[in-house]
Amino acid sequence: MREVTRRRSDHAFDGDAQACTGGHRRWYREGCALAFALELVGERWTLLIVRELMLGPCRFNELRLALPGISAKVLTERLDGLEGRGILGPVWLPPPLAVSAYALSPKGAGLAPVLRELVRWAWPLEGRDGDLPLTPVSLMLALHALVDPELIGDLAAWIVFEVAERRFAARLTGDGLDIHPCSESLTEPDLHFRAPRAVDYLSLFTGKVALGDEGCVVTLCGDRALAGRVIDLMVRSLARER
Repeated sequence: MREVTRRRSDHAFDGDAQACTGGHRRWYREGCALAFALELVGERWTLLIVRELMLGPCRFNELRLALPGISAKVLTERLDGLEGRGILGPVWLPPPLAVSAYALSPKGAGLAPVLRELVRWAWPLEGRDGDLPLTPVSLMLALHALVDPELIGDLAAWIVFEVAERRFAARLTGDGLDIHPCSESLTEPDLHFRAPRAVDYLSLFTGKVALGDEGCVVTLCGDRALAGRVIDLMVRSLARER
């Protein structure tokens, strides 16, 4: 009976906490900022949803496709929770799509450096399986996080990375690799890479295959010598983090 009473008391406390904190649950009951951050974005799938929105809005079905392990119910719950916390919100995509989607708020976009540092921290750790599927966005964020400005030198280029039906524009300068969704205005990049899957790029950029090899499915439009320098930069940057 005492245990049942305690559990009921805990639930009552959680309900009061939600009412006082904008609707999210107080898991840790601490004043620590890290604990508060985890209460906002620490649920399973939450940061991966944020990741998929980092490079532009996504529709509900696009998020389901990018995160095949999540159910429609859980995705709906996570989106509602993130919207309630001001991390994302609904947007209306312009024609020809003219449909509703989800986009990060400035508060949500502020998580970009957090995700970048998590990628850098986890990349060299043992146990990470680089052969598992990657979403196009996760690949782009990894490249953005891992390319080492110290290795770039005088290398500069506009690059389009095409993965399945997704296209990203990357500006390589001495400061690093800046990546955005590719607009129709970028018609003549210096390099245009194409591949059916994100992991195909990873094989190339980790040196497992070389451009033009029989086992390499990444194709190139552009200067091959420049592409070789970019690929070498990727290989050295990703190897340096291990």
